[in-house]
Amino acid sequence: QVQLVESGGGLVQAGGPLRRSCAASGSIFRINAMGWYRQAPGKQRELVAAITTGGSTTYTDSVKGRFTNSGDDAKNTVYLEMNNLKPEDTAVYYCYAEATRGIVYWGQGTQVTVSS
Repeated sequence: QVQLVESGGGLVQAGGPLRRSCAASGSIFRINAMGWYRQAPGKQRELVAAITTGGSTTYTDSVKGRFTNSGDDAKNTVYLEMNNLKPEDTAVYYCYAEATRGIVYWGQGTQVTVSS
């Protein structure tokens, strides 16, 4: 089992920054990748960013150049640095960890609201 605890998020004005973190515990040796999904009202959950244990990163097109997903192996934590936020970034953001056998664990999710 893997437990994920998220922090950060909240309300920010358009153009501003926000930082989220996600700390993993438990069977972390089984983790192959960690990252973030988001779900806006009336929309499907979408992958925002991911980072593998090898350090490879992936971003959805709409956040490229604005968001940075990074990891701190010593703290078993991933961070999502969000810059130049836009109202369309408003959503509930979920941390996830993909482990062996394709098992996915989820954080509790946190609302991020960007006001115009």
